[in-house]
Amino acid sequence: MTATPKEELALLECYRRLFKQATPSADFDKLCEDATLDEQGRKIIPFLDYELEDGKFKEIISEIIKEYKIKPSRKKAFEITILLGCSPKTKLINQKQTQ
Repeated sequence: MTATPKEELALLECYRRLFKQATPSADFDKLCEDATLDEQGRKIIPFLDYELEDGKFKEIISEIIKEYKIKPSRKKAFEITILLGCSPKTKLINQKQTQ
């Protein structure tokens, strides 16, 4: 996704909220600051070390889309960018366990 400046801000805020709610909780800005670089100069963020319940993950993305007024035609691209980016891994909660 080639993001607009507003979408870039939304993506950054989405990652911040996802990592804050993850287990263990993390400061995304600090993860970026402390990241090592790969051979191409890209930051390596250990995103698979963090986990977030699937429902909360989707809720945060929806909140950001609404808050930043991401256009309906760009919503799917935004979601995919987050999912395929450096977001925490998700876990499903067994509905029988939560009832």
